[in-house]
Amino acid sequence: MSKQDQLNTFRGMVRGYLVKQKGLPSISDLKNTVSNLRSLPMFNEITADMGEQVIRESEEKFGVSMTIGNVLIGEDYAPWFDAKKINIDFYYWDRYRELLQLNKGVSKDVINAVDSATDRIIDFLEDPEKQGTWDRRGLVVGHIQSGKTSNYIAMICKAADAGYKLIVVIAGIHNKLRNQTQQRVDEGFIGRDSAQLLSTNAVKKIGVGKFDNRRTPSTFTTSLRDFNRNQASSLGVPLKNLNEPVILVIKKNANTLKNLLEWLKQRNAHNQPSSIEEPMLLIDDEADNASINIKGPDTVSRINEQIRQLLKMFDRSCYVGYTATPFANIFIDPATNDEMLGQDLFPKDFIVSLDPPTNYFGANKVFHQDDSRIIQLVTDNEDHLPIKHPIEWRIESLPESLKEAVRTFIIARAIRILRGQGNEHCSMFVNATRFTNIQSQLRNEIHDFIQEIGWDIKVNGSLPKHEALDKPNIKSLYNTWQSVYSNHIEENWDQIQPQLLLSTSPIKVIEVNSKSSEPLDYTAHEEQGLNVIAVGGNSLSRGLTLEGLMVSYFLRNSRMYDTLMQMGRWFGYRQGYEDLCRIWMTEESEDWYYHISDSIEELREELRTMAAASATPKEFGLKVRSHPAALIVTARNKFGTAEKLRVAVGLSNHFVETSRLKSDKESLESNRKTAIRFVESLRKENLAPENAEIISMGRLLRNVPAKFIISFIRDFVHHPISYLTNPGPVCDYIEERLGDNLEHWDVLFTGISSGGPKNLVDNSLGFEINCQRRKAGPHEDENTLVISNKQRVSSRGVEKAGLSKQEIHEAEENYNGKINFPDRIYRAVRKFPLFIIHMLAIGEKDEDLSRKKPVVAWSISFPRSNIKETTVEYLVNTVWIKEKSLFELGEDEHGNDED
Repeated sequence: MSKQDQLNTFRGMVRGYLVKQKGLPSISDLKNTVSNLRSLPMFNEITADMGEQVIRESEEKFGVSMTIGNVLIGEDYAPWFDAKKINIDFYYWDRYRELLQLNKGVSKDVINAVDSATDRIIDFLEDPEKQGTWDRRGLVVGHIQSGKTSNYIAMICKAADAGYKLIVVIAGIHNKLRNQTQQRVDEGFIGRDSAQLLSTNAVKKIGVGKFDNRRTPSTFTTSLRDFNRNQASSLGVPLKNLNEPVILVIKKNANTLKNLLEWLKQRNAHNQPSSIEEPMLLIDDEADNASINIKGPDTVSRINEQIRQLLKMFDRSCYVGYTATPFANIFIDPATNDEMLGQDLFPKDFIVSLDPPTNYFGANKVFHQDDSRIIQLVTDNEDHLPIKHPIEWRIESLPESLKEAVRTFIIARAIRILRGQGNEHCSMFVNATRFTNIQSQLRNEIHDFIQEIGWDIKVNGSLPKHEALDKPNIKSLYNTWQSVYSNHIEENWDQIQPQLLLSTSPIKVIEVNSKSSEPLDYTAHEEQGLNVIAVGGNSLSRGLTLEGLMVSYFLRNSRMYDTLMQMGRWFGYRQGYEDLCRIWMTEESEDWYYHISDSIEELREELRTMAAASATPKEFGLKVRSHPAALIVTARNKFGTAEKLRVAVGLSNHFVETSRLKSDKESLESNRKTAIRFVESLRKENLAPENAEIISMGRLLRNVPAKFIISFIRDFVHHPISYLTNPGPVCDYIEERLGDNLEHWDVLFTGISSGGPKNLVDNSLGFEINCQRRKAGPHEDENTLVISNKQRVSSRGVEKAGLSKQEIHEAEENYNGKINFPDRIYRAVRKFPLFIIHMLAIGEKDEDLSRKKPVVAWSISFPRSNIKETTVEYLVNTVWIKEKSLFELGEDEHGNDED
């Protein structure tokens, strides 16, 4: 047996030991197990280093925990599931539990957490045996690629065990996502390969079917084919006559939903008016996409209408939406009702937030680690493939950054072979254009590039190192290893070079879009692993899982919160190769991801706070609509309603800043004079900044009356599209709370502690400030100065200013992340508002700014209000929001990616 075979067998035996444990073993038990196995003669080639590697892998895979998330419950919730569990035969759930533990290697802690979480979700539904007419609406909020599908498959199993007769899964808007979801349902619930259901051969048992196949659900959809009314009708069996539940996995498509509605009406409705008695569970995957009514209160968009018709057709129904980006769902008006369609899809009965396992590779690891090496910036694409390009664009060559990404993928796969992961899936994705014809060009160019590298490796890869490095492609691979990995991984080039041929040979480059014929089929390559570079657009942007994703190349420019986050296929689980993951994107995209992931985490924090206060989903919906994120997100559903859009925004526990300024000389000079008058007025009240407390971030004045802040804001020349800093609403908000906690303020004049000869030192306020350096952000128009790509004025950690050491410690102790503390945690413990004056030096990183004049900006950190929240109304120009935020959903010139 070769050393690699020994390692694979050794790893399997350690995994078998862990699976059999009743709980998670201690690290000492794990080490003893590895040591005892290494002493066996059959493992004479397993070195101590290899044993340590297996221990690390086992800790990552099995030493994880997942906490049950927060819950908001409607007023009419009546628990039922726990009382009935004793009488339920959990046939379907027990099979799935075995699959997770024995085949998937999921830790018992995580399985138990899934069990508990889905018990709670089932309990929020209704007892399927309860008579009468009822419907329940709920939302489950997960994280991108965090296991939402596994969660709802577990819920499907328990719902079937409890007595739900029809289960419909609406699995996204793309065929490939629907097919992939059907495969997951086949494996986790049905137990048969649905692709063979229409053949005359015996149907292959898969997944849970290998554990127990005494009972099998019925299905009228397969992994190759969506719902077909004629096929379903030919089976001729009404729902009420079936002993086992029926499950349908359908695409979120108007024609498919129309066919399903007509079939149900013709074959199953038996009351007047047409209705169906059997209890139905509808799971809406990616529930924020296409399910939302985007046409306004007086008209209804087609798919939203059909989903509501489907629910209304059943006397007893439950709707559960699953999403990682819930903004659009929560913005649904809970009062919307229609006599024919019934209530809209607002999650009136429950909202559940799922926390991911501790080994989840998410936004915090990718975008919020101070020393992150994951992001690689793209700066060379414009000549090859600009972010904005016409459909006629021709790809004549690949940007060097994309070549670097491909080389990184080859090296990463070689390293995984060295780590004993050579038979596991390895993927790279390229999402650089929405046009399918350009995706084809990219695919061909990347294929040719891979072929060129492969040929050079085949001919020269076995040469001694010094000779091989004389060959251009091998030298380029070596340079890539040096720049991307050499300082961060244990494997060295002498180990990697012999694996390059094995790494490169099986790599396929495929398109993932409506026109591609080659499937992205991981299931068919379970034994040897699929090694693929997937080139696509929107089909790679939602729901589709890329197994073993290591390298991503991303050139897209949406600013919509949900659209951008859903494009992040790189989130997920990366056991054993997290250190190899790299993402190429532009600096602007990185900044938007940072901003948006922070905003989504704020939403989750708000959900935690309101869950602790026993708030209802309706109360949470009203609260979220007052979140500053509404200024971007709400517009998605209200483009057609008016030229102007009123958005109510609550400023309690929020941070606002002037990230956009008027750029003309008169406005900039006026704001400098406003800052000077502000300081002079403080001096008259014996609040001279010269006497302020000196802290690391600048000069801090305490106990400043609100009148000075209000006067400054009203005099400041405001940019009309810096919505949250509109003087009228902000000053009104402050004045309404003078009797609360906004009467006295901390004021920070911020700057850097010292500066070099190229830095701007300003004395215009009567004391020296080493000005913070900021570069101008994306150019919007000649009258607008955008502060940095992140559109952030303030430096990280600024909201600690004015807090005591005890308050800072309290905020950090209460934070789940424990590292990379976001500023919002300090805001949460703030007793007094913080007003920040920024004197900024605008220019590039190494530019000499010493002779420039400072640009004045301001920020406010508002503490949580002690009185009932009232909102401030902002008048938002939806034309501007369309221009800045709209993402083109189509992938071809007709705006439609699918058949």
